[in-house]
Amino acid sequence: MKRRLRAHALRRPGGFTMIELLVGASVMLAAVLGALAIYARSNKVSAEQQMVTEIQNDVRSAMFFLTRDLRMAGAGLPEEFASYFVQGWDNESQTGGGEVQPDRIRLMGNIDDPLNLSIHSYQGSSVTVDLEDYSFEQYSYPDEFYANKMVVILPNPDSACRAAEIRVITHVTHNTGGNTEKINCSPGLAPGVDPPGGLSGTCPDSNNYDGGSVSFINVKEYWLDTTGAAAGAAMTEANGYVGEAGVLYCTHNGVHFPIARNIENFQVEYNGDMNMDNDLDGWSPWNDGWGIDEIARLQQIRIWILGRTPQALTSVGKTVPGGVHVYRRPLLSNSPAAAADDMHRRFLMDSTSNVRNMSLNLYNIGQR
Repeated sequence: MKRRLRAHALRRPGGFTMIELLVGASVMLAAVLGALAIYARSNKVSAEQQMVTEIQNDVRSAMFFLTRDLRMAGAGLPEEFASYFVQGWDNESQTGGGEVQPDRIRLMGNIDDPLNLSIHSYQGSSVTVDLEDYSFEQYSYPDEFYANKMVVILPNPDSACRAAEIRVITHVTHNTGGNTEKINCSPGLAPGVDPPGGLSGTCPDSNNYDGGSVSFINVKEYWLDTTGAAAGAAMTEANGYVGEAGVLYCTHNGVHFPIARNIENFQVEYNGDMNMDNDLDGWSPWNDGWGIDEIARLQQIRIWILGRTPQALTSVGKTVPGGVHVYRRPLLSNSPAAAADDMHRRFLMDSTSNVRNMSLNLYNIGQR
């Protein structure tokens, strides 16, 4: 009995000491904190890579729409009006001295639906266009398709007048015999639709439109909102304006369509044979001194679209390798570069498009 009591007294009691508990808790806490740090950094890198992916998608989608419409500028319109297919603005200041001053470009053409109807006679006061017989038979559109469509009424290319009326069709008069074909339009020009080069207006004599043409019209203007507070009566939410800085818009027949966010700069240059020596003169920004003859000889348009992450990246080191400038706004055309890095990641695309209706002597249903 005494031996059993002595052995029990010498036996160590169960459980952990306070020091063991503290050491174990410290090791566990360090492991948890390490796992959380790895997760936080991975999550930060993932979120920032998502921002980079978004700006790449924004830039690519904007480039797709722009290059498509550039190639189609002037589609379906007589070559005598080539001076009015394109109009540009160079380094447009939206803030009266902002750091980034983007370009702007306006295009006109029968881009979406083909239509080229010959005018027999025009009564401008009643907004009735008498067409040549069998005009509607050239196209497969049903008569109701024409209602509420915008059209451009161009004068006879042989006339001295250069004024195009953009109107809205109310209905068409058409019979199966192909004669007595007419287009009836709403009084007044279509509001908010201004063709390039100041072509909008009305000839003083409606006879100037006899022998002219009627086409569906798309006036598209690409511009970058750098302030989120663009001025103008049409800059309303009902008209498509979202009021955010860094949004690239396509204003189509007076309605604003935001096509890309996170855009920092948008620049355009032009190339053509301005001096008629059969050689392209080289790239240059839009020149307000170009006359209608020079503009008609434009053949190529080059564009740059620069995307920028909405937030500065924090998962990278603060020291950026010299000469890389991934985190700095670059020089584009005649738009200056930034002086320092700002830790915003950027994605740049540039593309060159041939304006085929200004550089090739074909298209427009054999008119050229």
